[in-house]
Amino acid sequence: MAELLDLRFLGSVIVTLTVIMDPPGVVPIFLGLAGKRPVRERARLAFQATMTSFGVIVMFAVLGQQVLSYLKISLPALQGAGGLLLLLVSLELLTGQGEKETAEQDVNVALVPLGTPLLAGPGAIVATILFAKKAEGTTQFLSLALGVVIVHILIWFAMRFSGGIAKILGDAGITIVTRIAGLLLAAIGVQLIADSIFGFIQAST
Repeated sequence: MAELLDLRFLGSVIVTLTVIMDPPGVVPIFLGLAGKRPVRERARLAFQATMTSFGVIVMFAVLGQQVLSYLKISLPALQGAGGLLLLLVSLELLTGQGEKETAEQDVNVALVPLGTPLLAGPGAIVATILFAKKAEGTTQFLSLALGVVIVHILIWFAMRFSGGIAKILGDAGITIVTRIAGLLLAAIGVQLIADSIFGFIQAST
């Protein structure tokens, strides 16, 4: 098995993507968006969000540089768009509008903001593109693929089994977590927009 993988490269992929995508940090936001929903529905949303993120990361690992170049999208533009999207969602959480989502809109919660840009955000996308560029030979490409899979298993596990936390918190606790999640998302969104602005300034100098 070790002959098929570059263990150092694999470790680098796992550590980097885990830090950026932060599976434990997603739990309060997931509970804020889906904590009051039935167990089966939370499991479905966790799976959909994980697969959405996985699909986006794989797409950018394979075609990332070509897609960005073809569409003439810069990293600062990607960061700014992700930041604005997270700000919109954070306002819904802070005002309680997210609790009034219909079943049809629940799918969108799994896709946006959970799947992207929260999990498969600009940081994870850029890191994946860089790893794909650095990968040499079959062993490192296999290591990259395995690393992405392992990180997404951790993400799914964190969201799928967040139900225990939901039971402990109760409805009132989840409401508080929802507001906290709104603040966290707003902060992440503002940071992405700030990084976008600095990126544009650096690119123009």
